[in-house]
Amino acid sequence: MIMFQDEARFGRINSPHKCWVQGERPVVYCQIVREYTYAYAAVSPFDGTMVSLILPVVSFIAMNIFLGEVAKRLSDKIILMFMDQAGWHTAKDLNIPANIIPVFLPAYSPELNPTEHIWDELREKYFHNCTFDSIDGVEDRLEIGLRDLENYKELVQSATSFDWIISRL
Repeated sequence: MIMFQDEARFGRINSPHKCWVQGERPVVYCQIVREYTYAYAAVSPFDGTMVSLILPVVSFIAMNIFLGEVAKRLSDKIILMFMDQAGWHTAKDLNIPANIIPVFLPAYSPELNPTEHIWDELREKYFHNCTFDSIDGVEDRLEIGLRDLENYKELVQSATSFDWIISRL
């Protein structure tokens, strides 16, 4: 199985975006609170399989937890896992499970990682013009969004597949 892995930061800082409201001028609240949490995800553009976790930090320890979760959920598969070259992906203390084979994408090339489109989908559909009273509210919304995407394989496949590449395989 081929999967692409990435992580993204979600927090309480937001910026207003355009929106349509019938009949009146919309009020969009804005806040600048520097509290963050991180979503980790691995996606298969071929069949829409997605595994995700919400963790408080990005580190090799958090990456070990995430890779362990992927390996456990997909224990019957050998996974070729494409990921960027972030320090926590290449750390000497990173424990790669036996059923995961890491492959590193070229440095500074997020356009090669289709998981980036998952973050766009989450931000557009679940975080558009929202403010939160606490980081728990961010994590609750993120959990809903990630769970919805994990259950909607067709959307994940559509958002992450590079049709021109897949058609040639």
